[in-house]
Amino acid sequence: MSNSEKQGLHNSVINWYPGHMAKTKRLINEQINLIDLVYEVIDARMPLSSKIIDIDEYTKGKPKILIMSKTDLCDINETQKWIDYYKQKGYHILPMNLDGNVNIKPLIALTEEVLKENNQKREEKGMIKRKARVLVVGIPNVGKSTLINRLAGKKVTSIGNKPGVTKNLNWIRVNDHIELLDSPGILWPRLEPANAFNLATFTAIREEILPLYDVTEYILKTLEKYYPNILKERYGIEALNDDIVSDLEAIGKKRGCLIKGGEIDYDKVMNLIMNDIKSGYIKGITFDRYHEFKECK
Repeated sequence: MSNSEKQGLHNSVINWYPGHMAKTKRLINEQINLIDLVYEVIDARMPLSSKIIDIDEYTKGKPKILIMSKTDLCDINETQKWIDYYKQKGYHILPMNLDGNVNIKPLIALTEEVLKENNQKREEKGMIKRKARVLVVGIPNVGKSTLINRLAGKKVTSIGNKPGVTKNLNWIRVNDHIELLDSPGILWPRLEPANAFNLATFTAIREEILPLYDVTEYILKTLEKYYPNILKERYGIEALNDDIVSDLEAIGKKRGCLIKGGEIDYDKVMNLIMNDIKSGYIKGITFDRYHEFKECK
C-alpha cells in the first residue's frame, strides 16, 4: 500500500455494515416495548469508540446502565475520565471485570435502584412486581455473552474473542429477578478512521476490514505516544523509526518470528502484536483519550 493510499485510509470514512446488524436493530425495535431496562456493554479500553452512537434511536428512551467491561485491562486513570464524563451525561455507570469469579450483586442492586420508580408505579396500580426485562446490547466482542453467563451462573451463551459469535435475539431467564434479551453485536454503517482503528485493535470488527499492517502500525504508534514503557518492556523498542518495517524486524528478532534462512516472518510479527492485545497480554491501556475528545468538541 502506497503512502498516499494509507493517508487516504486514515482520512476517509470506512463503510462497513453487515446485513445482520440492520436486522438486529429492526428486531430490537419490534421488541423494545417489552423491555424495562437496557444494559449497554462498552470496552473500558475504548470508552468512546465502543459506545453505540445511535442507541437512543431504537431503544426509545428506556433507562440504561452503561457497563464498562474489561476494567482489568484498561488504564484506569484515563478510563476514570470517561466514567466521570458519562456520569455527567446522566448515565448509570458500572465498571466491571467480567473474568473470573465476578460479583454480580452490584449490578443486581443498581438494576433494582434504576427500576424502583417503575415498580412503585406498578404497585400503585395494583399490579404485582415482575422480573425485570433487560435488553443487553453492545458492539461485537465487548463481553455481552460473558456478562450474561455470569448473571446466569452458568454457560447459557457462546463466548469468543472475535466478532459475530451471537447471531440472533434470544430471551434468557437468568434468575428470579431478571430476564435478558441477548442481541448480536451492533455497529453503525460509517466508521470514522480513529474509531475504526480502535475497533480493529480490540477485535470489535473483523481483522480483514482494515489492512493488518496499518492496524499494527497504529498500535505501535499509540503505545509510543501514551505508553512508551510498554513499548520498551514488551518489544524492546525505545522509539519507533520512520519506517515501521524496521521496528517489525526488531520485534521479530526479539520474539523469534523467523522463517527458513533466518528471515523475518512479518505476518507472524504483526499477528503476534495483535494477539498481545486480543489475549490481554498488554494491560493498562486506554486508547480513547478524553483530552483529545474534548479538544475536538
